[in-house]
Amino acid sequence: MTAPTRAKLADGRDLLFFTLPGHRPAPVEDRRPLPARDGQQTELRFDRTTGQWVIVAALRQDRTYKPPPDQCPLCPGPTGLTSEVPAEDYDVVVFENRFPSLSGSGPALAPAGDGFVTAPGQGRCEVICFSSDHTGSFADLPPAHARLVLEAWRHRTGDLLATPGIEQVFCFENRGEEIGVTLTHPHGQIYGYPYLTPRTAAMLDRAREHRMRHGTNLFGDLLAGEVADGSRIVARDDLFTAFVPFAARWPVEVHIYPNRFVRNIIDLTEDELDGFARIYLDVLGRFDRMYSSPLPYISALHQYADTEAQADGYFHVELMSIRRSATKLKYLAASESAMDAFISDVTPEGVARRLRELR
Repeated sequence: MTAPTRAKLADGRDLLFFTLPGHRPAPVEDRRPLPARDGQQTELRFDRTTGQWVIVAALRQDRTYKPPPDQCPLCPGPTGLTSEVPAEDYDVVVFENRFPSLSGSGPALAPAGDGFVTAPGQGRCEVICFSSDHTGSFADLPPAHARLVLEAWRHRTGDLLATPGIEQVFCFENRGEEIGVTLTHPHGQIYGYPYLTPRTAAMLDRAREHRMRHGTNLFGDLLAGEVADGSRIVARDDLFTAFVPFAARWPVEVHIYPNRFVRNIIDLTEDELDGFARIYLDVLGRFDRMYSSPLPYISALHQYADTEAQADGYFHVELMSIRRSATKLKYLAASESAMDAFISDVTPEGVARRLRELR
């Protein structure tokens, strides 16, 4: 995996530079008068009605909110006084979030008991900047640059999965103000959770039941079924398949699967990483061609650790958008937000057909 160049920010947070061949990172001293970081800044509270942990992170109320372009904290800051990336330029950088939902290390999270149960909000939250170009997007990246982002994801996944107390590593991107993005510079985030998130736990439970009944992997069987049906396939090659899932919950939803079973991005071969970059850029390009303005989306990398509890997990990416037409958004109102009962306004087959046509 690519070895990054490491530096420190003024308050002691880690900063990592991932660099294209022929480029040399040149960080400068971060001279901002940042306050010292507190020890444990967040907490977990256990919801006994659902069996789920809730992160309480009041410090995030003070996070940067829609700054003007000339004050973007993700653009390069060659003076060391203005930016989270004190450097003249960069290719891809990762740094600890200044306003983290989770921070600090510790032992594995103990099972919750009765009463009002709290626990330290340990874990790790990182920001990954895909490019120094403030007006760009992931879909605009050249293939070699997109591949470098994948290398950064791969490096951070390996590092975080090896950290005591971290159970799940989640790389993701939110794109578009409609999604809730407050910094328009192209970037994503990487979370190291001290527990399995509810969706991951539910999918692993289903996959375990499937294996007990059928002796096969649920995700692999779903992929084979989508390929056999064909009506929801968006793009496919020897290494990866992109499709709209049969029971898509979002107006635009595409899943990308490697054609062989792997648990996380670390397990992909070099050829598969190249193939992943190609099909990921392909799908994002189709997203941007759907309407006259770029499609707001969430990109979620579903990854699993090499443990018995997560043995049935199959690495894949889920891309989703709340835009249901050129002029309308899908709001997650009562049925979706209160009951987690999704209602789709479009057919998955129709969305897949539209995306296939957007070559």
